[in-house]
Amino acid sequence: MLATPKAKQVLLRIYKAGLGGNPIKTIKMHKLSPLDFCYVAEVKGNWTGHYYTFDATGTKIQRVESPGIGAQAVGVNGQRGFVLNMAETNPEGWERDVRPVVKSPADLVIYEMHHRDFSINREDARYKGKFLALTEPWAIQHLKELGVNAIHILPSYDYGSVDETRLHEPQYNWGYDPVNYNVPEGGYSTNPYDPACRIREFKQMVQALHKAGIRVILDVVYNHTYDIDHSNFQKLWPDYFYRKTANGQYSNGSGCGNETASEQPLMRTFMIESVRYWIQEYHIDGFRFDLMGCHDIETMNEIRKAVDEIDPTIFIYGEGWSAGQCALPTEQLGVKANVSKMPGIAAFSDELRDALRGPFDDDTKGAFLAGLSDAEESLKFGIAGAIQHPQVDMTKVNYSKEPWALEPTQMISYVSCHDDMCLTDRLRASVAGITETELIRLDLLAQTAVFTSQGVPFMLCGEELLRSKKGVHNSFESPDSINQLDWTNKEKYPQVFSYYKNLIALRKHHPAFRLGSAGLVRKHLEFLDAPKQVVAFRLKDYAGRDDWRNIIVVLNASKESQSVRVPKGTYTVVCCDGTINEQGLGTCSGNEVTVNPQSALIIHN
Repeated sequence: MLATPKAKQVLLRIYKAGLGGNPIKTIKMHKLSPLDFCYVAEVKGNWTGHYYTFDATGTKIQRVESPGIGAQAVGVNGQRGFVLNMAETNPEGWERDVRPVVKSPADLVIYEMHHRDFSINREDARYKGKFLALTEPWAIQHLKELGVNAIHILPSYDYGSVDETRLHEPQYNWGYDPVNYNVPEGGYSTNPYDPACRIREFKQMVQALHKAGIRVILDVVYNHTYDIDHSNFQKLWPDYFYRKTANGQYSNGSGCGNETASEQPLMRTFMIESVRYWIQEYHIDGFRFDLMGCHDIETMNEIRKAVDEIDPTIFIYGEGWSAGQCALPTEQLGVKANVSKMPGIAAFSDELRDALRGPFDDDTKGAFLAGLSDAEESLKFGIAGAIQHPQVDMTKVNYSKEPWALEPTQMISYVSCHDDMCLTDRLRASVAGITETELIRLDLLAQTAVFTSQGVPFMLCGEELLRSKKGVHNSFESPDSINQLDWTNKEKYPQVFSYYKNLIALRKHHPAFRLGSAGLVRKHLEFLDAPKQVVAFRLKDYAGRDDWRNIIVVLNASKESQSVRVPKGTYTVVCCDGTINEQGLGTCSGNEVTVNPQSALIIHN
């Protein structure tokens, strides 16, 4: 057990229950060596099925008990650790579970999901809001039909804002408030009082998704804890795991009241070992780092190195920013501008996102989708994958004045995620007088830009159902009535789901859209001259050994039809007016194409 070397005494307490009652045994722990921070105790007998806590104050008067920072199983609400044989939590066939094959990150199609959002409003769901919902036939069928091959699940470790003893009452949170980093959240299990239940059901979820050919990406929040005073870090080693400012205050780069110190050797080791544990015990296939800009570059690179030793195809990406000023200098942090110093790690492109929808700090302002000019260069930067491209004028790109990705697979391409408004709500807020027909056209246009870009495509759960959160900007603790998916929209707007499905299939079937190499992108991606409010590009010369010789994509956000000059030839139309058909919707000839308002045109020869 890890604790401050300054502790006068460290006690191990053993309990019969996960809550309440007095300890049935108290054991004094001792250091491995006089200067060590590791404490050990030998407890004879078989204690499987019992709960435990550590106390670094070592007094009977003032107890500061904790399950420790490395607990692998806990009781209800995570207050006490639990002794069990982890092998007994493995579902049948777990030893044969294999990671779905993905040759390059460019081949991923990431679907960001909150467990409760996805299933709580589904009539035929047996396990509404639970891990097991993702094992049910209806869920697997929907995901496979849509065509995504990676599920990014919002925080699924044990977090503090939902009381697991009151799950019969309405409670909701995204879960960005960590308590026990290495234990699944009990609120998503069918029985939070049974420590083995949450572990077994999480594994069953992973196993079911793997059988369906879908990878599982875990959202990890190592940059802060639920709070300081009650955190397991602070209870065992006060102030070691947190950064402070020059004036002695706790740094708040996370925007959540505290900021962990990834550069501290034991915190760095904890993060590395935690990631390794999720891979080895739960077969996790990737990690999304919340506020990666709070972590130091060296730690992120050490994590990448440790993961590569297990499986280099495990994908790592994060938010290339912090929520406030960190106590470390920016040049040492994993912000977007430093992604080139973190090979094999990707970051979200807010350049592409905000070029499409408008600035992050004002929901009422639009950009390309609203028919405004001056977003075209930022959109081109995103389409190229945030790499250096000779046709992208960086002086006109929002937020970044020089490329930050070494390879296009270091850029996450997206227009919406759990943060901020979802796409339809942002369109309603930023496009005056928008009609439903116009909203659908712009929604599909936005995702066409995302899925034909050279970055790694990412979408928010439910966008394929024309999801709305009733205009709520930050729904982290909003009720189900705001966050839940409206599954009736799948039948109400069949053209929307069909477009998403066919757009994903188009990307998967044609390697030209996922070249995965900066050199290949610069060789084969050519931007075409286009009027304002239009971006057009060609993927030329059998890019990526594609079956199609030349593919031309034209994105028209204008309310008017627009014409673009193209290399002279005869082309097959595969995307037009909100419909995609790889077999062809018709043909066109000549050296000019006309694109209808607020829509995408994709042709090939």
